[in-house]
Amino acid sequence: MPDSLSATPQEHPARPERPAHARGAGAAPKGQQTKAAVVDAALSLASQVGLEGLSIGAVAELTRMSKSGVFAHFGSREELQISVVREYHRRFELEVFRPTLAQPIGLPRLRAMFANWMKRTTTEIDAGCLFISGAAEFDGRPGPVRDALVESFSLWQAAVQYTIQQAKKAGHLRADANEPQIVFEMHGLILALHYEVRALRLHGSIERATTGFETILAHYANPNQASQPKDQDKR
Repeated sequence: MPDSLSATPQEHPARPERPAHARGAGAAPKGQQTKAAVVDAALSLASQVGLEGLSIGAVAELTRMSKSGVFAHFGSREELQISVVREYHRRFELEVFRPTLAQPIGLPRLRAMFANWMKRTTTEIDAGCLFISGAAEFDGRPGPVRDALVESFSLWQAAVQYTIQQAKKAGHLRADANEPQIVFEMHGLILALHYEVRALRLHGSIERATTGFETILAHYANPNQASQPKDQDKR
């Protein structure tokens, strides 16, 4: 399994280049550090008011910078929004995807993916998921911001689908298991979990989502998996 969402062997757009402060190549120049701090503040604000709620003025006020100072780093409100989407994607990858690489290929890794995805969803009760809120804001509005959102989530879906393919090759799932359908059903559980946790504040939502996920796996399970060797390769 590749160690980056953009490296999954699926057809999808190239992943946006990570900002220098995220690549771990030593201390970034002051200008890049300032921009990273502005993006961090803008992401915090967008989590509360949505991407549409972002403005150069609001971010300038939050960071105690001048509007011209913020504008100099991005050049437009649209570029600020795109930078926020990319930073959210970077954090999502680090929290949800990267830890799963320590798990064996197959169902252990797929289960870890779903568990991390649920954890991320349930810890965003007050902030909300930028992928979900952004989809609602920009679903009917073509343009660079929507493109950035679609690209980011498509990369994640490709990673999940690739993990399902690995589970099939490992003999954990049936060879005829419908990969896009499994991704669709997993995403449906996450959307339901988000709604129950964030909007309804219902107890037991995580348990219901987990049960739903195990039901999906049971439906597509390879009946002969017990007699097949499990691939423990973590590469």
